[in-house]
Amino acid sequence: MNLIIRLLLNAIAVFVLANVLNGVQVDGYVSAIIVAVVLSILNLLVKPLLVILTLPITIITLGLFLIVINALIILLADKLIDGFSVDNIWWAILFSVLLSILQSLLQSFMKTEKK
Repeated sequence: MNLIIRLLLNAIAVFVLANVLNGVQVDGYVSAIIVAVVLSILNLLVKPLLVILTLPITIITLGLFLIVINALIILLADKLIDGFSVDNIWWAILFSVLLSILQSLLQSFMKTEKK
């Protein structure tokens, strides 16, 4: 149940950010849910491999290259999903940073609601 709630919160965050950012488009609520699921799967399967392959540059940049890896994951999701599009890498970086912030805010809000 907790997984479904987190996926729905992520879908809400994707939908809100797509409406706020000009370079990111999502067709509707269903597409936002699909984006949340695909991003979760890509973060589970592809991201660890990318982190291992780019470990030297990640260490040199003190972890800042992880932002680029997150943007690449978002661009990969853009290629996989028809109802989701990101214009370029810069919009993907901005979307990634704002999505992380919004996800942590929503999850902290849910933790305070459970208490």
